[in-house]
Amino acid sequence: MKTIAVASGKGGVGKSTVSLNLARALAARGFAVGLLDADIYGPDIPLMLGLKQTRLLGSWELGRNPRFGAIRLEPVEILDLKVMSVGFLIAEAQALTMPAMLVESLARQLLDDVDWGSLDYLIVDLPPGTADLQQQIFATFGVVGAIVVVGPQDAAHLDARKLLTMLRNANVPVLGVVENMTALECPHCGEHVHVFPPVADERSILRELPLLGSIPLDPSLSVLNGVPPAFAEIAARVAHALA
Repeated sequence: MKTIAVASGKGGVGKSTVSLNLARALAARGFAVGLLDADIYGPDIPLMLGLKQTRLLGSWELGRNPRFGAIRLEPVEILDLKVMSVGFLIAEAQALTMPAMLVESLARQLLDDVDWGSLDYLIVDLPPGTADLQQQIFATFGVVGAIVVVGPQDAAHLDARKLLTMLRNANVPVLGVVENMTALECPHCGEHVHVFPPVADERSILRELPLLGSIPLDPSLSVLNGVPPAFAEIAARVAHALA
């Protein structure tokens, strides 16, 4: 199993959209793919899949005496993917109030105690930023490559450069960049409208990393009806890089 981390320096750039559609695109190429929503405090993958947990979780069992058997979690199988998220275990409007010192154990449980079966790829949708959880995942689990997601804004590229420093310090190979929300296609004339001003060259992450693909601002991406061509091309580049 090859574990790929999808990361971003800041929130709001569509990292979870990229994670989900990359997983779908790899599955469409015939691979067995798992998707782990590791954004512990803000899990969005269940919502994007149209799944909702309404039952409040009273307590979380992180471990037990081996005499009583190991804890095993079953992933949700949907759209030819095996998916696990904190959002499947707590109610949609429920906050996760677990102390930070226990979050590493929770992340380890979601990786190690899930019955993933035999996978070719596991896509890990990381929380945004460069906090402890991301560093712990890189230090603990064998990530074969990371994908950096940015939006077409100076702030997104600047924060992505900080993320790149963390990835390099953790010796995580970086496969490239996906730039999301690059332009809006006019539904009337087809012209591409760039909503954001160009990123200053000295701040652009593309000075240091290859571009895997650009994703337009397109409402149809939320429909999950087939694999968008841009993501099919990204998946092909990722599979080739890790072959």
